[in-house]
Amino acid sequence: MEEANQTGMIHFHFRPFSRRPEVQMLIFVTFLVMFLVSISGNVSVFLTVCMNRCLHTPMYFFLANLAALEVFYSSTIAPPTLASVLSTERALISLPGCGTQMFFFIFLGSADCILLAVMAYDRFVAICHPLRYTRIMSWRSCVQLAVGSLVLGFTLATQLTVLIFRLPFCSSKEISLFYCDVLPVMRLACADTHVHEVTLFVVSVIVLTVPSLLITLSYVFIVAAILKMRSAEGRHKAFSTCSSHLTVVLLQYGCTSVIYLCPSSSYSPERGRVVSVVYTFITPVLNPLIYSMRNRELKEALQRAMTRLLPAQ
Repeated sequence: MEEANQTGMIHFHFRPFSRRPEVQMLIFVTFLVMFLVSISGNVSVFLTVCMNRCLHTPMYFFLANLAALEVFYSSTIAPPTLASVLSTERALISLPGCGTQMFFFIFLGSADCILLAVMAYDRFVAICHPLRYTRIMSWRSCVQLAVGSLVLGFTLATQLTVLIFRLPFCSSKEISLFYCDVLPVMRLACADTHVHEVTLFVVSVIVLTVPSLLITLSYVFIVAAILKMRSAEGRHKAFSTCSSHLTVVLLQYGCTSVIYLCPSSSYSPERGRVVSVVYTFITPVLNPLIYSMRNRELKEALQRAMTRLLPAQ
């Protein structure tokens, strides 16, 4: 058996998408475009909410927080991935570097999922209890909920990352993904990982299952309240504001659940790579587009901002 090398500096390398340089270059250009669109879209949403007083409401406050999380989340994964894809040689990442990337990936991803549940709660209060909305969703409560999602994500990420990187790793090995995700790194350990797999499952339940149940329960009450509305315009507006959030929820929770709520023994690197591309590159691109297209107030604010930026014809 290969003995663990804990004394020398351990490096990992990412598995390339293809051995053909022209394919790697095509993937690089595609990922670069998606990364730039994601950053520009989410920054635009964040700045638009901050600069327009008419958008200073709890719903848009949480949306701005979600956009900021997406910017940092994309910046954690995309730059190292682009460097690795563009490199003609095997791109290495050190053990501390891998641990740092994993920590921020878990931290920001967990906070993102929890914040989506908070946004569902906000819509539930707004539609089911409109007369008490301003009292329940006060600015103090909004800040506490936003900070709480960050604190919970930070706590879970710290515990899981420390637990995994206390494992002995045999030597420099190949990570089956294009970033340091939990399951591929855990598979490189030279020790029993049963406790770590159970811990990952518990964290996944806290981050994915519990929030998704709360979101489902919220939307059951929301749909019931909308169907009772007599005004067709009111029903349309309520469905419009909720449909964008629900679309983002399905994208985020659907992809991550496929990876983290399935038994680790059934994990497939090939499937994991495809699904990972969706929730690390495609979802951050789609989120601002979905919200801006489905939300009239945000769409109009973005259009006004673009009109001011464009030179007068």
